[in-house]
Amino acid sequence: MSTRTKVAVIGSGNIGTDLMIKVLRLSESLEMAAMAGIDPHSDGLARARRLKVATTHKGVEGLVELDEFADVGIVFDATSAGAHRHHEEVLRPLGRTLVDLTPAAIGPYVIPPVNGDAHLDAPNVNMVTCGGQATIPIVAAVSAVTPVHYGEIVASIASRSAGPGTRANIDEFTETTARAIEQVGGAARGKAIIVLNPAEPPLIMRDTVHCLVSECDEEAVTASVETMVGRVQAYVPGYRLKQRVQFDRIAADDPLRALGPAATVGTDALRVSVFLEVEGAAHYLPAYAGNLDIMTSAALRTAERLAAHHTTEAAK
Repeated sequence: MSTRTKVAVIGSGNIGTDLMIKVLRLSESLEMAAMAGIDPHSDGLARARRLKVATTHKGVEGLVELDEFADVGIVFDATSAGAHRHHEEVLRPLGRTLVDLTPAAIGPYVIPPVNGDAHLDAPNVNMVTCGGQATIPIVAAVSAVTPVHYGEIVASIASRSAGPGTRANIDEFTETTARAIEQVGGAARGKAIIVLNPAEPPLIMRDTVHCLVSECDEEAVTASVETMVGRVQAYVPGYRLKQRVQFDRIAADDPLRALGPAATVGTDALRVSVFLEVEGAAHYLPAYAGNLDIMTSAALRTAERLAAHHTTEAAK
């Protein structure tokens, strides 16, 4: 008898399909039970059928009608923020745990290497955004050493890797990421920017993190960032630093100072800058789509932790 937790994916687009393939190829604790979409001709549903995964093109309503749904414990939502709100209303009364890959942020934010064990009993956890998954670990690494008065991230992704869900949720992306920079990353104030790069051939995801701090131990900050990069690489091998952590002194009249609480920035202000790139594993998506790969990898890691926790609690 299998002891793996059965999961379902809502959304048969790029993210949902990549997530399905990761569950099938990589997970020892999760079992792919069903995929739901709304386009009967989508490549994701076709691939699921070829892989002997139960499917429906009738969305969440069709999912709950599948016989396979009866044993599903965790549902991934890889659709859009607006759709997720409806999915949550349908699934919450049925007692399923939701792992939300949209910026809806109904449940608490989860960044696996930062607070992956903090919300194991939550019925709905939110994976923030691709930019958040790539950069918030860095903000948290800096804030573990010294207070971060202001954290700003810029996520640059290939235009080709931004599907209709991403494009429809640009506002939610920036708002959700900024809040998570504060709530999970530990910055007093956060800001997020996304850039859709139309370059051909497509460029892989690149991220810039700026943290406004007071005088600090630069070696300790660098070591903390490098350690955090290693923790992310454990489940996203293509995640890496582009260069050493940079420290720049902020002039007394620099307007950047105004972005942090004036009483705490002090006279010896520094800007800590970290430059990253994220190459995808190319399980389903092209390697340049690191933005999508880091989301599905983080969701997989989170679901595996949830499954282990649920199994432990059930055995008590």
